[in-house]
Amino acid sequence: MRKSFWLKTFILFVALVGIATVIFVTMRGLVITEPTPGKGRTLFEQFVTSGGWIVWFILLPMSLVMVFLAVEHSLTIRRKKLLPSDIGTKIVEVIQQFGPAQLEARLAGQNDFVSIAVVNAINQGRGDWFRMRNALFESLQEQAVRFLRRIEWLNLIGNVSPMVGLFGTIVGMIELFNVIATTGGQPQATQLAHGISVALVTTFWGLLIAIPAIAIHGAFVNRIETLLSDATEEAENILAEMRDGSKKPITAQQPKLKQVIREVAGKPSPQANKPVTLR
Repeated sequence: MRKSFWLKTFILFVALVGIATVIFVTMRGLVITEPTPGKGRTLFEQFVTSGGWIVWFILLPMSLVMVFLAVEHSLTIRRKKLLPSDIGTKIVEVIQQFGPAQLEARLAGQNDFVSIAVVNAINQGRGDWFRMRNALFESLQEQAVRFLRRIEWLNLIGNVSPMVGLFGTIVGMIELFNVIATTGGQPQATQLAHGISVALVTTFWGLLIAIPAIAIHGAFVNRIETLLSDATEEAENILAEMRDGSKKPITAQQPKLKQVIREVAGKPSPQANKPVTLR
């Protein structure tokens, strides 16, 4: 938990530094010339300042959150972390060497899909193979749903940001018509510029946030579903091995164990007292 917290803090810090760097560079010297000679506007003024308070206090923070979530999920929702390539083989080897009873102790501390599902199945199954089977698949489903809920914030941002951009468009148009009304229907171009800028820039930012957010959300959904499908296949193989392992109880070895104890204690085995018939 502590490692994850510091990782998220570092990602947020890098995102803040990146945005601050972009703002500083655009304010310093990237100038876009306008038709009016001798005048110019920086990229920062044209794409941020012109949008007004809607860009500053709503859309820019939403873009920052979207970038943070995308980077954080790309580091946590990975096949190498959630479904290692050799996890099924390792669990099967543990079952073959130590039996199903040792799985919980051997898999303690593992955070991948299959290991967590196997441990939950052992805890909830209580020796019943059918109950363990149901608990195993339910655990896989719960883990997938938990990750789907986490990435749902990207889908929410992707759907809300165009609405915020549309809201900015409405605000800009209201300001535009107010200028026309207060000037008697003959406003100057500079008086209309602010309303038009708010209307266009907010729409621009809404789409700029929504398009990558929805695309990234779809990519993560596809990745989680693929991991769940592959984890289910691994679980089927592990269940078969657990069922076979549960059919190898120590009762088959008990006669040999009793015979060894009798020999160590100096007692003859029951077979030695049987009469020998001669034919």
